[in-house]
Amino acid sequence: MMNIFHVSKIMQRLDQMIDNAINGKTIENQFDETKMSALETKLNRYLLMTETKHEQIEEEKAKIKELISDISHQTKTPLANLMLYSSLLSEQTGLSNEHKKFVDEISKQSEKLNFLITSLVKTSRLETGIIAVNPTGNSIDKLLTDVINQVAAKADTKNIFISYKTTNYTCNFDYKWTAEAFYNILDNAVKYTNENGKIKVAVAAYELFYRLDIMDNGIGIARDEQYKVFTRFYRSTAVIAQEGVGIGLYLAREIIERQGGYIKVQSDLGKGTTFSVFLPK
Repeated sequence: MMNIFHVSKIMQRLDQMIDNAINGKTIENQFDETKMSALETKLNRYLLMTETKHEQIEEEKAKIKELISDISHQTKTPLANLMLYSSLLSEQTGLSNEHKKFVDEISKQSEKLNFLITSLVKTSRLETGIIAVNPTGNSIDKLLTDVINQVAAKADTKNIFISYKTTNYTCNFDYKWTAEAFYNILDNAVKYTNENGKIKVAVAAYELFYRLDIMDNGIGIARDEQYKVFTRFYRSTAVIAQEGVGIGLYLAREIIERQGGYIKVQSDLGKGTTFSVFLPK
């Protein structure tokens, strides 16, 4: 049997091994196993495996970062040219109705592809930790009024009225990324609300959270699809004819959850949808 002194020495070595792993220090991998307990040997092997896996993950992140940069760089110029040439073609006189239709379709598909690539790059950067959210004290009023202004032109074309009552609340969130999340939600509300519809944006304060609601009286979401709307690339068959790629709500959820918040959806078909975003105080 091991004496108390021997057990104490083993415990000290185990404690030091774990501390080294936590602090990112080199883990000793040369031992005289005849003088070590089986537990020490197993723990050492496990920590070395963990260290190796961590290094592999970091290498993979670096490769993904490089790949994302390449995709963004290589597609930026061709897409910009496609959008420019389609715009120039649409300004040409003497085009037949059929040719105008083709030019409009090229323009729409180019913009859709640009949006898809941009969204994929943003999502990948978030998922791999290349871009991190950094919550700081910001005005909720400024966030929401800025986002409302961004979608105002689209809402006006459908004569959709957006209401918001200011609150003077401040909260900790990453302004740029949270604005991206709310734009995606509000843009969806405009897209799936019929002409002459209404959208209400409201804020409520709770003990630990602020709840930010975006309520519309649009087409609604079927109950069995509500849990799917935050899935990447998911699009309901009911809106398949509408423009979109099904990544906006997925990205919104990723952004909010990375700040310690969450999103809920409540909807009735034909009556409208409410997206509630909870941001920690």
